[in-house]
Amino acid sequence: MTNRLRENIEVADEEPVVAEKKQVKEIPDNFFTQLFTKGIISTDTATKALPFILYLAFLGMLYIANMHLAEKNIRLIDKLGKEVKELNWDYKTTKAELAFKSTLSEVEKRADTLGIKASVQPPQKLTIEEDK
Repeated sequence: MTNRLRENIEVADEEPVVAEKKQVKEIPDNFFTQLFTKGIISTDTATKALPFILYLAFLGMLYIANMHLAEKNIRLIDKLGKEVKELNWDYKTTKAELAFKSTLSEVEKRADTLGIKASVQPPQKLTIEEDK
């Protein structure tokens, strides 16, 4: 339930607001207004040139987008080049470690942990004699 008496009193206390009439502002006298009203370019020629201006704006946006795309590709190429260098270093390090671990002394050390010992006898050549 609302208080109708209070609403009636509040509405009655308010004074009616008179809407002020807005004054018509004069167009300022600057370069652009003079150019479009008194100069070479009129409103009709400006509206006729609008498609060409929009075309130029579109070409400008394409040019900017193309530059952004080119810079993005350059950054990607640099990133991939750094990654290739790093992988090349990893490859060389792994190759050197493998060459070191495959030496005779390192193989003997690893085989010794398994209980396998190196032979002290020189290797023997096996020959098969064929019957004539």
